[in-house]
Amino acid sequence: MEQLRAEPAGNGADRESAPLRGQNIICFAKDWSEDPTSNNHVMMELAKTNRVLWINSISMRSPSIGSKRDLLKIGRKLRECLRGPVRVQDNLYVYTPLALPFPHSKTAAAINRQILKRTIGLLRRKLGMQEFQLWTFLPNVVEYVGHLGESLVVYYCVDEWSEIPYINADKMWDAEKRLCRRADVVFATAHSLVEKRKAFNPETHLALHGVDYGLFATATADSLPMPPELAALPRPIIGFYGLVHDWIDIDLFAYLAERHPGWSIVIIGTCRIDVTSLARFPNVHFLGRKPYQELPRYCRAFSVGLVPFRMNGLAPHINPIKLREYLSAGVPVVSTDLPEVRHYSDLCVVAKSYEEVERGIVECCRTDSLDARRLRSAQMQGETWARKVAEVAAKVKAVWDRK
Repeated sequence: MEQLRAEPAGNGADRESAPLRGQNIICFAKDWSEDPTSNNHVMMELAKTNRVLWINSISMRSPSIGSKRDLLKIGRKLRECLRGPVRVQDNLYVYTPLALPFPHSKTAAAINRQILKRTIGLLRRKLGMQEFQLWTFLPNVVEYVGHLGESLVVYYCVDEWSEIPYINADKMWDAEKRLCRRADVVFATAHSLVEKRKAFNPETHLALHGVDYGLFATATADSLPMPPELAALPRPIIGFYGLVHDWIDIDLFAYLAERHPGWSIVIIGTCRIDVTSLARFPNVHFLGRKPYQELPRYCRAFSVGLVPFRMNGLAPHINPIKLREYLSAGVPVVSTDLPEVRHYSDLCVVAKSYEEVERGIVECCRTDSLDARRLRSAQMQGETWARKVAEVAAKVKAVWDRK
């Protein structure tokens, strides 16, 4: 493992203004290389004034030997583990641990506990991280809380894990309840998530998502070029970007494509479910995953941005970051009826049926203009990640000071 030297935690101005500064934070989260989520944004903000060691995902489910994707992922994680920690920005290091991928096995948890204790101890010495806070976005990390030498535990809940199809609901909910009880402070990204977890920890707070406003607001500039693969498509362009998984309503795409063959339905992102049912529609275009920094260019080309989540058990707990990104880019938005989106109903269309989605798109296209886009974007200036993370950090500091 290479010798690492951590930079001072933040510049002078940051250190003076940030509620939480000069701390060491070890964070368990999803894999850094995946599409950016709140995990990434929160830790990038905290790393401006604190030293952060990001631990890539310890499996939330057991791998399938028959799955090529799972086997490739195991191979990738082994290579990343051998590479050691990687600095991805000042004071933010990413490490992939060696861990058995059996989240509900007591034996695997006991072995992983010893591996992580030794590995994190070594990394702490290398990075000069003595006293540290343990932050986790993942509930199965409860098996390691209290064994790694942490002085404070922060649980940041971003999903209703028990509603995700490929996760063992009962066992994950049990792990999450135990984590809430053990954590010093809990944050959750939707009102429903807060209410459910508050029963296990009164120090539970709402932590609404932010947005990289400076990046997405560039979509309102006349000088920003549109992607060439969208420039030639018939308009309107009804766009979506994100991971296409079970919670995305691909039947809604089919409904719109069939009823409006003149519309271009553009889907950007990795597909983890079968989407062959959309192959019969020549106006549905899959563009694959695009770099995060390029997304404003695609937003600029969208006539309407879709937030097309299925209305299932997961829906009441979803707080889509892309809503704020679309709006920051000035894009008119039509969303399925997510409770968290209703708080933005003055800025977007919230639809309770496919027919309402369709009518919303027609109305958005009819009333859109460059001035409307700039005004829509301006409404999001106060929703930055810097502001949202500062609110979280202030609550953590208050708990830290009391402790």
